[in-house]
Amino acid sequence: MGTLLLVHAHPDDEAISTGGVMMKAKSHGHRVVLITATRGEAGEIYNMDEAKARPHLGEIRTEELRAAGEILGVDRQEFLGYRDSGMVDTPDNKDPRSFHQADLGEAAGKLAVFMREERPDIVVTYAEDGVYGHPDHIKAHFVANAALDILEREGLPAKKLYYTAIPRSGMEEFMKQMPEEARRMQNPSMRFEGTPDELVTTRVDVHDYVERKRQAFAAHVSQNDPNSWFTTMASQIYELAFGTEYFQLVRGKAGSDLPEPDLFAGIH
Repeated sequence: MGTLLLVHAHPDDEAISTGGVMMKAKSHGHRVVLITATRGEAGEIYNMDEAKARPHLGEIRTEELRAAGEILGVDRQEFLGYRDSGMVDTPDNKDPRSFHQADLGEAAGKLAVFMREERPDIVVTYAEDGVYGHPDHIKAHFVANAALDILEREGLPAKKLYYTAIPRSGMEEFMKQMPEEARRMQNPSMRFEGTPDELVTTRVDVHDYVERKRQAFAAHVSQNDPNSWFTTMASQIYELAFGTEYFQLVRGKAGSDLPEPDLFAGIH
């Protein structure tokens, strides 16, 4: 069977946008490899004492990611070893240990080591906008592409590269339905524009995995605001919002008429 390798920025990113395809790949006998760039040290903290948790947040989120990975069917989970960069113009963003500040060639070389070992058929990461402009998501985009370039030069290309996508039409509709309180609380530095609909090549039905996907996200206890609209969303609304995962094929050939129904379409 094939191998799916995902390049994400922080613990919990994997559950939100790709949890369904990870579980689907596992259920179909494929190998699932998760590479996470940072341990989420700069994120907000919920459900635990901030003063006690902050110095150990990387360790806490590493354990939460391990728990989520068990739900999602991850066969191998690795870190690139960088620090969470935080948002634009924050001290964390300027930290020389941050992923944002990392040398592109060095980071791509680290990722290429895992890619050589795994020889993935499918690689998934973010588009150049990083979904909402987060520096670590944007860096993951460039690092994943640079690592794939290294493997192509070595004659070891992946069969397909996908970017996670949120169709722009769906994003606009979702924002209209978002509670006013949630809209007011949005970070102004986040830009949720969505992917132009014509660039979305792949729509994967993951309704069968939605409940476990939600459980995987809940495993990231320190990141779950118990009062947020996202946490308290009714199951049927959650299923509508997260029962389909969307992708943009950017390297390789589509395995079926568009939209493809599965990342492994056309791969035997």
